Amino acid sequence: MHDEKILDFETYKKEYQKSIKNPEQFWEEKANNFYWREKWNNVLSWDFLKAEIKWFEGGKLNITENCLDRHVEKRGNQTAIKWIANDPEEKSRSLSYKELHLEVCRFSNVLKNNGAKKGDRICLYMPMVPELAIAVLACARIGAIHSVVFAGFSAKSLSDRINDADCNILITADGGFRGAKITPLKEISNEAIQSTPSIEKCIVLERTKSEVAMESGRDVWWRDEMEKATADCPIEIMDSEDSLFILYTSGSTGKPKGIQHSTAGYMIYTEYSFRNVFQYNEGDIYWCTADIGWITGHSYIVYGPLLAGATTMMFEGVPSYPDAGRFWQIVEENKVNIFYTAPTAIRALEAKGMEFVNPYDLSSLKVLGTVGEPINEDAWHWYDKEIGKGNCPIVDTWWQTETGGIMISNLAGITPSKPTFATLPLPGIQPCLVDENGNEIKGNSVDGRLCIKFPWPSMARTIYGDHKRFKDTYFSAFKNKYFTGDGCLRNENGMYRITGRVDDVLIVSGHNLGTAEIESAIDEHENVCETAIVGFPHPIKGNGIYAYVICHNKPEDEDSLRKEINDLVTKQVGAIAKADKIQFVNGLPKTRSGKIMRRILRKIAAGESDNLGDISTLLDPTVVEEIKIAAQ
Repeated sequence: MHDEKILDFETYKKEYQKSIKNPEQFWEEKANNFYWREKWNNVLSWDFLKAEIKWFEGGKLNITENCLDRHVEKRGNQTAIKWIANDPEEKSRSLSYKELHLEVCRFSNVLKNNGAKKGDRICLYMPMVPELAIAVLACARIGAIHSVVFAGFSAKSLSDRINDADCNILITADGGFRGAKITPLKEISNEAIQSTPSIEKCIVLERTKSEVAMESGRDVWWRDEMEKATADCPIEIMDSEDSLFILYTSGSTGKPKGIQHSTAGYMIYTEYSFRNVFQYNEGDIYWCTADIGWITGHSYIVYGPLLAGATTMMFEGVPSYPDAGRFWQIVEENKVNIFYTAPTAIRALEAKGMEFVNPYDLSSLKVLGTVGEPINEDAWHWYDKEIGKGNCPIVDTWWQTETGGIMISNLAGITPSKPTFATLPLPGIQPCLVDENGNEIKGNSVDGRLCIKFPWPSMARTIYGDHKRFKDTYFSAFKNKYFTGDGCLRNENGMYRITGRVDDVLIVSGHNLGTAEIESAIDEHENVCETAIVGFPHPIKGNGIYAYVICHNKPEDEDSLRKEINDLVTKQVGAIAKADKIQFVNGLPKTRSGKIMRRILRKIAAGESDNLGDISTLLDPTVVEEIKIAAQ
């Protein structure tokens, strides 16, 4: 059924050349590995000036037929999803391809019985339990568009996302277990639904057995609905370009962006990248520790692995509960072969010391991966030596919510790796570096802004309800190129290293947070007049959040104001966006046109205040001195 995967560096180079020379033919070959109801009549049409991209036009398919139905015959009894509970005492659950197919069909009928139809947007706000993956696939089976909201977001963030996509069904749970805490998901959902007129039904999974308020006529229990539903659900036939899901990501302005992904291109690319980057072999146990609320969970817990017929693991908990050995205990118990996690988790576990690693047998591991942000050299070496024991290649994967799948990464054990470098693009991906004027920077040993100059199948198609913003954000900075928002260098061997965001987005613990969104949350405090947020180096999170805050009245008790501010941020955005440091200042460094010079604030936050560069363009340069002294 499948192309052979790339098995050596020479083949990579040949495949890469082929994919650049004739992209249409290259991707057509890959598309032939899947089950189609009707073949396409055109492989690719695109226009970056209008930000319009179409792949496999005229093709008819359903992604769940490729994730489930086609595997049932050959590998019906193989484990598709293995789930590990938050509490190590709770029994794990395994679903075979046959069982998963059955559950998805049944829940698809639940959705239909509750009024869902093709093209509807359905919001999922759930803990990391198998039912979340089942609900995602059931939406796709009936042609409804899923929008998963990470279960750590606040009621306001949830209602904003429901309203933006105009969702008519919300799927949630009574609560979720996360380490020692229970997140009251239904309570948060009830608060969110007060301001979401489009929600007609709310389906609630019982997980924590917490007391919850159910509204009759609107709220129904998952279990009751499943008992009423039959297990036979034919697929909804979709067009290649029909939308599969919307996933929100923080923008540099306050309003989150609903990134919209299509069906066929996303399917082909996630499967291809999964198989090649991780060098997946039949029978491997693969575990990605992300949450399905983020793109990593969509592409590399659900879709990529299931399309490839793999066994994918889902973990409900956190790396530090009940103690910092939990990941390694799970690896040993489940004989995990491929392990994919974020640098933040690696740094946090490294800091806890080897006493939490040493008790466990990690010899099943063959491939390690990192995602979310570039991994620093120290963490890379620790991961390599102490977890991989020096014989597991580490894939350092660069990609984004918008790209749908891994774009630049070494292929495990096949192409060269280099600590802190994402290294080389996958076949079909054409990166380039440009200067601030958009001129392409040729050759090696150079740095610039990272763009992609040719379409790839899994790229986002638009921002839901706002194509202009999509075009302006990604395609207007540099003509005929997709702009990633990242700075990047290419070394003497043509390898790429991502150097960080060049726009007002911070990567904190591997998640994009827009500075504007956090600033506007803080500005809601009655004593706050203006805020500027910047990132500063943080030993665990990579970036910490540093807030410079101007108050109307000098605070009597700074610490209690800091607490009030962070409570507001948690309420408006979510706990993930709390400021690590809050400095109260009398003024901010602004240019004469009123733009805040964040460069200066970043330097001060990082403790580099002795080399601030030119500040002569500032409206009031004395402000800087004041901030510097107070920051010490």
